[in-house]
Amino acid sequence: MPEYYDELETRDPELREREQLGRLPLQIAHAKAHAPAFARILCGIDPAEITSRAALARLPVTRKSELIPLQKAAPPFGGFAASHWGDAMRVFASPGPIFEPEGRRVDYWRFARSLFAAGFRARDLVHNCFSYHFTPAGSMIENGATALGCTVFPGGVGQTEQQVQVMAALEPDGYAGTPSFLKIILDRAESMGVRLRKLRKALFAGEAFPAALRDEFLARGIDGYQGYGTADIGTIAYETAARDGLLVDEGVLVEIVRPGTGDPAAPGEVGEVVVTTLYNTDYPLIRFGTGDLSAFLPGASPCGRTNQRIRGWMGRADQTAKVRGLFVHPSQVAAIVRRHPGIGKARLVIDNETGADRMTLHVEVAERGSLASEAIVTSIREITKLRGAVVFRVPGELPDDGKAIEDTRAYGRE
Repeated sequence: MPEYYDELETRDPELREREQLGRLPLQIAHAKAHAPAFARILCGIDPAEITSRAALARLPVTRKSELIPLQKAAPPFGGFAASHWGDAMRVFASPGPIFEPEGRRVDYWRFARSLFAAGFRARDLVHNCFSYHFTPAGSMIENGATALGCTVFPGGVGQTEQQVQVMAALEPDGYAGTPSFLKIILDRAESMGVRLRKLRKALFAGEAFPAALRDEFLARGIDGYQGYGTADIGTIAYETAARDGLLVDEGVLVEIVRPGTGDPAAPGEVGEVVVTTLYNTDYPLIRFGTGDLSAFLPGASPCGRTNQRIRGWMGRADQTAKVRGLFVHPSQVAAIVRRHPGIGKARLVIDNETGADRMTLHVEVAERGSLASEAIVTSIREITKLRGAVVFRVPGELPDDGKAIEDTRAYGRE
């Protein structure tokens, strides 16, 4: 019989939706009352009225890319934290820098659930090769593993030969870290003539985990799974034995929105992952745009868990490009589309085949009707302050990859 971390994972989907949406107004009220940034962002919003996904979708999106200037203006957390020094147990600095608090709650980052799905159990020894320096990744895993009843060796990153020596001596049951570093460790162990006999499970994050590498680890007796999260949110989704997408974590509400907007994408359409925390009272992020692309998968997971699934990390949503000295943003493409209701999907292609930067907006339309290319060209110029051409496409012709801007210039984005 399959094992589950708790009964929440197999709830009736309608019951989950009712319970999570019932929690949502409380979290929004808490954020407004205790986090100054949300008091400003949600000014005029009555939390008691945010009881549906449609109502949630009307709230502004705060994107990760905005945190650096916001935190500089109102250090250390930009007004998004509801806790203070002494309330938080630790504070971290991710590249940017972007600062994140770690609260004192057990399993604060909610990684115990994803570790359990990857096969980790109480009394396992976990060799943790995520960084313990500056960023919270190492603490994320340790926090979840100890909540699960595991013991953790804080290996951190680098020092491959010493990692092998410690693993040979302590014989860990599992590994947590990037898949590429585990491969380096295994290859070094092999060259040293060391057998890591008990290492049989792994939880990976931080980079892609291709099927070829998964199969290589399986051939070496190690069953590896993916976890997906951010330093701001903690766990967002995790892989199960079904290996069919990633299950959304029970502690968050996930939306997929069209890049550059807060508008929900169509079912199955690739868009930006936007997350609302439901129980984190220290850092209660509401409609937080991760900048990552993904899409919802239809149906239920074969593993028996009933929450929504996403396809996993599919690239970055921030496709900002610089054209002739001006930045062009996905939100501007969305603004052009909103001006012309007949447009379904749009994609701004930038090239320099003629030796100069050139913009062409490809738009899907079911019927041309009153849609005139001249009017769309005018909108491009008014909104981006740059000239561009228009190409009409039939519905479904543009790729479903979440890209609002495609930069094909040989030298890439500036």
